[in-house]
Amino acid sequence: MSAALARPAERRITLVQGECRVSSDPDLVLSTLLGSCVAVCLRDPVARVGGMNHFLLPGTDLSRDSSSLRYGAHAMELLVEALVAHGARRERLGAKLFGGGRVLAGLDDLGCRNADFAEAYLRDRNIAYLGGSLRGDRGRRVEFWPSCGRTRQLWVARNAEVFAAERYHAQPVHLHHAGDRDA
Repeated sequence: MSAALARPAERRITLVQGECRVSSDPDLVLSTLLGSCVAVCLRDPVARVGGMNHFLLPGTDLSRDSSSLRYGAHAMELLVEALVAHGARRERLGAKLFGGGRVLAGLDDLGCRNADFAEAYLRDRNIAYLGGSLRGDRGRRVEFWPSCGRTRQLWVARNAEVFAAERYHAQPVHLHHAGDRDA
């Protein structure tokens, strides 16, 4: 095969809690590491645009900054709006949900609450739930190709890896548009 016909290498963007990315780039892979957090992979198959978020807490917290992407309600609204801005239509959206694990025994089951929130969000807005992997007792790495909708989950051998990643990225960040190749 000639060099001119070779497919370019995939680019990888790793999301941390409080982040959201949207793209139609066929060479882009979005990735994240999850414990009790949830990542939503949302896509419009006609527009061939998709996005992923990673939220830490379900719903909103009116006593604090509920506009933070760490909260599921805000993270979901921003993801949907960003997809619509990139040509998606709400009625064509389909979602895959990942995370929501109970990775620390003896503590409040935040992961289950996150998973319940994500499922209810899809139900309440008539967004097709296409599968994924929620709950359980292990961390996982999730990869999502937003242009084609492919997902892959890899189980984390030690939950300590998840905790280290979450502590390192404790500062929430804001919405980023991975966009097409130049963004």
